[in-house]
Amino acid sequence: MRRLADAFKISDAGTGALLVDIAVGAFDEERQARLLALADSLAGGPGIEDVVPGMNNLMVTFDPLVVDAADIEFRLADGWARAVPTDAGGRTHDIAVVYGGPDIEEFAAGLGLSIDEVVERHCSAIYRVAAVGAMPGFPYLSGLDPALATPRRAVPRQGVPKGAVIVGGGQAGIMPITAPSGWHIVGHTDFELFDPHRAAPATLKPGDVVRFSVAGVER
Repeated sequence: MRRLADAFKISDAGTGALLVDIAVGAFDEERQARLLALADSLAGGPGIEDVVPGMNNLMVTFDPLVVDAADIEFRLADGWARAVPTDAGGRTHDIAVVYGGPDIEEFAAGLGLSIDEVVERHCSAIYRVAAVGAMPGFPYLSGLDPALATPRRAVPRQGVPKGAVIVGGGQAGIMPITAPSGWHIVGHTDFELFDPHRAAPATLKPGDVVRFSVAGVER
């Protein structure tokens, strides 16, 4: 790992990949936006095969027969120094949610809130897609009201249903498929997150804005 200025670290991730880490304690919206700007500036560059942003990190894969790691590392460091966060290009998605489900009562009680207060706080926040990953189309959403932040379940569920609106730690998310998860279920939406038959299978992209609205509350 090479630690550069501004808490910017680069690690080898195989013969044709480098991993950038920008973590500095708590998640920082501005640093993440700067990371996405860096990703945009690198995409499609000479020798670069893919640029994959995550939460506080960025994976760059490249063809080592075309370009060497030192050149990619220089581009990363130089690009980070020049990167400027921007809201340009991100789309806004309004997503209707029926709040309720198997966790919401216990979730609310553990936070010392009523169910109505959880719903109000959850749908009042403005979220940004910090990264897409873990499973096809899954959005890591920053912007959760800090009053709703809570550790993940001690025992993950083996099948959290597609469309479940969930909270884990200080982040919100939506399940694009039915899959295991330790995040808390606070509602459900019919919003389609992933379709492999589309030219762009994932509906949400890093930098997009998400706003939730109340379609109903199940008690």
